[in-house]
This record gives sequence, C-alpha cells and structure tokens, in this order.
Amino acid sequence: MRVLFLTSHFPYPPHSGGALRAFGLMRGAAEAGHSLSLLCFAANPPQNTPLHEWCEAITIVPPPVRQLKDRLRDLALTAQPDMGRRFWSEAMVEALRKLLAERTFDLVHAESLEMAAYLPLIHDWYPQLPLIYGSLNAEADLQRTMFSTDRRNPHRLIGAAYSWVQWRRLTRFEGHICNISAHVLAVSEPDRVLLQKLAQTPVTVVENGIDIAPYLQMPRNQAFGEQTIVFTGTMDYRPNVDAVMWFSEAILPAIVAKFPHVRFYVVGQRPHARLEPLRENPHIVITGAVPEIAPYLQGAQVYIAPLRMGSGTRFKLLEAMAAGCGVVSTEIGAQGLGVQSGQEMLIADTPVDFANCVNNLLTDASRRKEIGEAARQFVQTHFDWSAIVPRLLDVYARLEKSQTL
Repeated sequence: MRVLFLTSHFPYPPHSGGALRAFGLMRGAAEAGHSLSLLCFAANPPQNTPLHEWCEAITIVPPPVRQLKDRLRDLALTAQPDMGRRFWSEAMVEALRKLLAERTFDLVHAESLEMAAYLPLIHDWYPQLPLIYGSLNAEADLQRTMFSTDRRNPHRLIGAAYSWVQWRRLTRFEGHICNISAHVLAVSEPDRVLLQKLAQTPVTVVENGIDIAPYLQMPRNQAFGEQTIVFTGTMDYRPNVDAVMWFSEAILPAIVAKFPHVRFYVVGQRPHARLEPLRENPHIVITGAVPEIAPYLQGAQVYIAPLRMGSGTRFKLLEAMAAGCGVVSTEIGAQGLGVQSGQEMLIADTPVDFANCVNNLLTDASRRKEIGEAARQFVQTHFDWSAIVPRLLDVYARLEKSQTL
C-alpha cells in the first residue's frame, strides 16, 4: 500500500516517545514492502537518515509558533481543544493539499491527536480515502486524570479548571476524529476501551515498542553511587512534573531517613519552573537534557514512575525494564503494560507504600536483580517491535482488503 504518514516532528533520531513510536512503525511498514511518504513539522531536519531510505517522499513544514495569547484566544472564542490547535498551520494545510493532489495514496496514517486534527480536511477532500488515527493517549481521559489530581491541591486550581474544560472539549473532538477514521490504533487495552466508547470505528491495540537488543548489552553499574534513584522524561510535561513534585515532597523524606546518602536523579530536557526549588535539596539532581539516557538507566539502583496522571503506555518504563532496572511505579504509571506487582516491578499508590517499596529494593540487591531480569524478559517477549509491528500490518491488510471488496 501507498501510505502517507503525518507526524508532528521529524521522527529521527528516535529519542522521544512520539519519535520512537513513529520510527518503529514506519520501519516495520517499510520492511513489509509498503510504500511510504512522510509529511511532518521540523525546523532543521537531519539528512541521510533511515527515513530517507524508507520513504519515497519527505515533505517538511516549519513548526507553527503558538503563543500563550493564541491559546487564550482559542480557549475563549472557540470550542476547540488546545490539542486540536497545537500544531495547526495553514502552511501544513497547503502542503497536505498539494501532496494529495500530486500523489496517489491508499491510506493516510496520522500519529497523534495533534496531527489527526488534519484528518477532517482530508475526509472532506477525499471521502473515500481511508484514514488511520494513531492515538498516543486517550487524551480526553488524560485530562480527566489531571483534573482529578489537581483539584485536590489548592495551588493547582487553575490547572484543574483548564483540564476540566479540555476534558469535555477533547471528548467531542476525539470522538469526531475516531468516527471519520477507518481505523483507530490504541497503545493499550485500557485506552482501546476508552476510545471505543467514543465511536463505532474499529479500535485495535498496537502497543508502544522498543528495540530490545541494545538494552540486552547494558551491564548494571554503580556509576552514580550505591543509593541512586532515577526518573526520566520530558520535564515540562505536566504529568512528569506532578510525578517528580509528589515523589520529592511526599515520598523522598521517608527514603532519606533510611538512606541518608541517597540521590534522586531527575533526567530530562526542559525542566519546568516548578522544579526549581528542588535544586536546593542536596538529595535531588536535576540534570536537564543529557546526551544519552542509557548511563542513568545502567546506574539506577531503583527506577521510579510515580505518575498520578496519564494514559497510554510509557516508553520510559519499557526502557527501564529492558535495561534490567528494579522499578517502582504507581498503577497509573504501569497502566497498559500487563505487569504483575512483585514480579516485573513493584506497584504502590500511597506515599508510605511507595517509599517502602523503594527502600526494600535499595536494601536487597538480589531482589533488585530478580525483578530487573524478569522485567527485561517481559519486555523482550511482549514489547519488542518484532512482536508489535505484525498488529499494524494486520490493520493495513484489513483496510486493503476492504478497498478491493
């Protein structure tokens, strides 16, 4: 099939979650013999990447600039959700119109809700052209969890109000995108259930994945000390900021009481201003952007995912598990992975329970190793791209068959 991929960023190098997913799916589709084209936003895209080998055409549009005043205007004067306008660009509309006029496609595959915002236009222009919405999260439910968490904090009432509005707007918007799509991809079974409630369109689980092979070569070490806790992620993303603040304020003191030399590494680009006061804590290291995440995964005695907001499945956890880390997560953090607490990781949702789990792993090296090895095997079996891509190819085959009937 001739497939046009729409992505919000150039998916190379595959470091962030969206790029990792798009890169893995596109590679799988190309290796299966599908003819690919890519239309995406990028300021200075790299040249001579694997994508240039896989794609017949790559069209780049400069990223749109959307300021706070634009977001406030849309919030006040439209019924559109923030995500529906985040990557909206008239230049992208024209590039899309031109590409569809010049080339023939059998399928348009939009990765992320931001890029799926262009699917209604394509549906209007070419009603018979099958569309796939590749969901990275059940976005309406993500805002619901943000509202539910922030409304309990007097200092986060503005954030709670924002999420309340977005939750309702996204429910309508996400439902419309699902309804005009020929197929919807969810990254987990919980997300599939949520998205299926919004529309009659078929929804198939095509999980996030990783290439397990490089992680199998990662030896554990103590490069950052014997009492090292690590969290990784983009650090201006609201669920990550909330996770780090909650862990630092409600959980870390109980760990420090037992392990006075413990260090908590917050690893990720663009640290939010809310994290700045944490730099004064001698037990916390905020790294900002780092060249490679691997050294921190190798040196983590315990990897944590204290997430209280979110949906989907998290690349950060797949990477930590593949690296053999002993992981402690909340239920929301582990959502969609299918793990069992006490086997592939430890799961806890209260500050006391979470601190006890971390303390137990810091105390017991053999237990850390046992859980880390089980986690690595679990990811190798269930989340290597070789296990996931066939599900995408099955969806493509079903759509191709439906077009010939």
